[in-house]
Order: sequence, then structure tokens, then C-alpha cells
Amino acid sequence: MPSERNFFDLKAYLSEKKATVDRALEVYLSEPEGPTYDLISAMRYSVFAGGKRLRPILCIAGSEAVEKAGMDVLPVACALELIHTYSLIHDDLPVMDDDNFRRGKATNHKIFGEAVALLAGDGLLTEAFGLMTRSELLERISTDLILKVIDMIAHAAGYRGMVGGQVVDIQSEGKEVDFSVVEFIHTHKTGALITASVTSGAILGGGNETQLKAITSYGKKIGLAFQISDDILDVEGDSKTIGKSAGADERKGKITYPTVVGLSRSKEIQSELVEEAIDSLRAFDHRAEPLRRIARFIIERKK
Repeated sequence: MPSERNFFDLKAYLSEKKATVDRALEVYLSEPEGPTYDLISAMRYSVFAGGKRLRPILCIAGSEAVEKAGMDVLPVACALELIHTYSLIHDDLPVMDDDNFRRGKATNHKIFGEAVALLAGDGLLTEAFGLMTRSELLERISTDLILKVIDMIAHAAGYRGMVGGQVVDIQSEGKEVDFSVVEFIHTHKTGALITASVTSGAILGGGNETQLKAITSYGKKIGLAFQISDDILDVEGDSKTIGKSAGADERKGKITYPTVVGLSRSKEIQSELVEEAIDSLRAFDHRAEPLRRIARFIIERKK
């Protein structure tokens, strides 16, 4: 008799969870009004610009892998999406990557101006930490676990993680660097928040030490694989499909896996990381199947 894994529909799972996250974000982010109308409009513009919701879905799936009440983590899942969106708004600013399109739409500063875009990012980052202290979360999950997750996410999003990786990325543009630098950039700029996303779900779901270690390993592997996938798509993808200018990394002198180790080796490393990520979950049952399938989706995606 076929196992439950064979019946798992990743497309349906991602669609269902994305819809759940989107509904929650609609509730958490108020409609524009009053003197801050433009600011709230800018915040909502980027949040609802069509993202995959990978980070919140990983948070939910991480919780489901260790227990069945994945929706209890929804405020944290949405907080992760706000942090991710803030980072994209700031990355696109002229002072950083100076991009005109994101997810197939004009970037935030092209619509609202640089000052409002900058502050919209600030607003989303701040609101994210407010979400992680909402009463419905505190009523369902112990304060100790919530504090542990907040500390971990702050670490992943700040100068020890995403922000630190972004700085090294900018400072390395146009320079010849060794492999350790590109690995640092990718594991910090992108990988840190992805790892925190799936691990935070497992923590809030009550995962034990062994489970958390395995899921953290999984998160690190897919976090790096995800950014390598972005590097490859920038080389092989087209602007219409990926929703932003293809070839931008090369034009800006960005340090990527293809520029350092070549396209073929980048694909090999990516595949190896995905297999290692899936192997990290060998002790988990069918409840971790979304995580296994998401790992493969990372290298199969076209945008």
C-alpha cells in the first residue's frame, strides 16, 4: 500500500498555507488611514506584492513536524514575513541594490519615494516584534519558548545574521574574494532567517533537543541552497518569470556561487545540500513531509 508521503501534494499545501498567512497578514496590518496613510500604504504594498510566503510556511511546517497544531505559530510566521519584506524594501533602495522591479512590480521607492520606502521597512521590522508578543500566542505557548524564539529571530535578522551578510555583500561587489566570503554572505544574508523560520516553528511546537538539532541542520542546508538557487536563476532565468531584472548580479559585480565556483559546480553543491537537508529529517515521520518536499522545490522553482 502506498505510503502517506506518496499522496502528499506540495502545490496544494503551499497554496493552502499561503492563503492562511495572507488572511492573517490582512488582519495584522491595518488598512491605511489618517496622517500615516502613505506609510501604511507603502508597508502593505510590499507585503501584498505576491511573495511565496516561504518563511512563514517553513515556520508552520517546522511546528507541524514535531506536533500537529501548526496554526498556533501564525503570529510568528507572519512576523517572519514582515522581516523578510522589510529587508527587500531596503535592499531595493538606490543606496543599496537600486532595483526598479521586485516580484514583477515597481519597487517600493519607485512608488512611494525613498524616504517613505525606508520608513515602511522600519515600520515592518518593528511591527514584526510586536506580532511575536500578541496575546493569542502567549495564551497557547509558554513565555520561555516565545522569548527563545524572539531572541533567535533577532539574532538571525540583525548584524549577526541578515544585516551582517548584506553589509559584506555590498562591500564585496566588484572584488575578487575566496569561497569563504561568498559562503558567509549567503549563510547570513539569506540562510540565517530561513533557518530561524523553520527552527522557530519547531521550538514553538515543543520539539525536543534532538528534533531541534535535526531541523536546524535542515534549515541551514536549505537556506544556503535557496540563495544558490537565486544565483542560478539570475544567470539562467528571464526577467518576466523571476519578477526582477535577470543578470543583475553580474552587472553589479555581485559575489555569487556561479561567479566563484562556476554554474555547473553551483548546481552540484545545491543538489548536495538538498539531499543532506532531507537526510537530516530521516528520524521524522510523515508530518515532516512538507519540509522534505519544500527542500526539493527550492531547486526546482523558476522564480
